[in-house]
Amino acid sequence: MPKVNVKVVSWDEVVSWTRELSERISVSGWTPDVIVAIARGGYVPARLLCDFLGVSDMVSVQVVHWPTAAQAAEKAYVKYGVNVDLSGKKALIMDDIIDTGDSAALAKEYIQGCCRPAEVRTAALQVITSVAKFIPDYYVVEVREWAWFQYPWTAVEDLSQFVLRVLRETGRRRLSLGDLVSLFDEWYGPELVEKRFPQLRRAIQNLVAQGYIDVASCGDVECIEVRRA
Repeated sequence: MPKVNVKVVSWDEVVSWTRELSERISVSGWTPDVIVAIARGGYVPARLLCDFLGVSDMVSVQVVHWPTAAQAAEKAYVKYGVNVDLSGKKALIMDDIIDTGDSAALAKEYIQGCCRPAEVRTAALQVITSVAKFIPDYYVVEVREWAWFQYPWTAVEDLSQFVLRVLRETGRRRLSLGDLVSLFDEWYGPELVEKRFPQLRRAIQNLVAQGYIDVASCGDVECIEVRRA
């Protein structure tokens, strides 16, 4: 079993889930006047939902609970708020996934306090019901066992953090690309590299540019060397 159970989400799945979510909202007989995206994971599904529901107004609030991939902060907090008057409007708060639900619950409380909407409801594409303390009003996919869902819009970021985590926890100072892929298979499951290999290349480039690693030659193969992990 991998150390972190990673599930790769495709663009097609995101669009399909968001379309189904819009249908569930419509069937409920309730239509929002404004959609509030929980940044950053909720941006893309919120914009898609605006399109499917015909909602033209969208704002965002950034709530941080997962500062690094698959590793939560002690407590969710609002990093960047919003200053808008939503008096008389029905607001729908949108996120990609509900894990503990702390981010969505905090965003709802924040929007109610800062912006005075007439009504606030919440939505997400997925809910991990085995750990969620807050269940949104609308969602599509119920997840019964915890996993880290790797969405298309965080692929390079997640892979960069996974590379650093492998280097830190194994204590390796030099790894061939083949060794790195093998460790990724062991730690995160084969699906991640299989479906995100181009993004892994980009993650390595970013880590070089950020000064964390260097790329070197190990005989006939390419290696990465730690500068600061």
